Amino acid sequence: MGQVLGLVQVDQSTVAIKETFGKFSEVLEPGCHFLPWCIGQQISGYLSLRVRQLDVRCETKTKDNVFVTVVASVQYRALADKASDAFYKLSNTREQIQSYVFDVIRATVPKLNLDDAFEQKNDIAKAVEEELEKAMSAYGYEIVQTLIVDIEPDDRVKRAMNEINAAARMRVAASEKAEAEKILQIKKAEGEAESKYLAGVGIARQRQAIVDGLRDSVLAFSENVPGTTAKDIMDMVLVTQYFDTMKEIGASSKSSSVFIPHGPGAVKDVAAQIRDGLLQANPQ
Repeated sequence: MGQVLGLVQVDQSTVAIKETFGKFSEVLEPGCHFLPWCIGQQISGYLSLRVRQLDVRCETKTKDNVFVTVVASVQYRALADKASDAFYKLSNTREQIQSYVFDVIRATVPKLNLDDAFEQKNDIAKAVEEELEKAMSAYGYEIVQTLIVDIEPDDRVKRAMNEINAAARMRVAASEKAEAEKILQIKKAEGEAESKYLAGVGIARQRQAIVDGLRDSVLAFSENVPGTTAKDIMDMVLVTQYFDTMKEIGASSKSSSVFIPHGPGAVKDVAAQIRDGLLQANPQ
């Protein structure tokens, strides 16, 4: 009914191309418009001003001869002030954009090694966007943003890259494990050395205490028992120590039979043997 009366509605974010007897007349903004068909005015078509997205997959080769598939995502839209150019100058906008993307990617990626291509994704996207912006602005389109969303090498190349990465990580792990074991061995050796040092200090202090005790005993005995010599006192101390040792051996659960000399001169013989064997008080 509206078209019979010459009324036309243009939706939001859309413009209409008005023609008079087949010639472009003007661009109609969103809203209601009166087009008397009887004088040759009509709507040739509508053009959306919304942002659209085109995903382009381009296969190319890197500098190190690895075939990759580069996936680019281009976001674009028609300009309202250049709606006539966007409507009349291009018959297939998507194919036109795709051709420019192919051209730029296949001119840029072959200059880069595979690793560099991954690192310079933003530079590739910027080069594509700049080329598209220059080319598509003449046709009434604006390039909102261009992204390189993925770079897909051949499956065999991906497996090889994963194996290289895994080997590098295993090498680092082995190095770290060896370093940890080295530290443990060093700390263990340091602990053993410190333990032996402290044990030696303890033994030295024990022997010093024994010597000090013997000296005090000899001096005290000499003062309380006149006429005794230091040699007599040491003989008695050695014999006492000897029998204390034999007592401890007999009390041990792991000891077996111990035979010692017995007789009137046994004590004297024991004292002489200890003195001659250990102290060598009278060297020959």
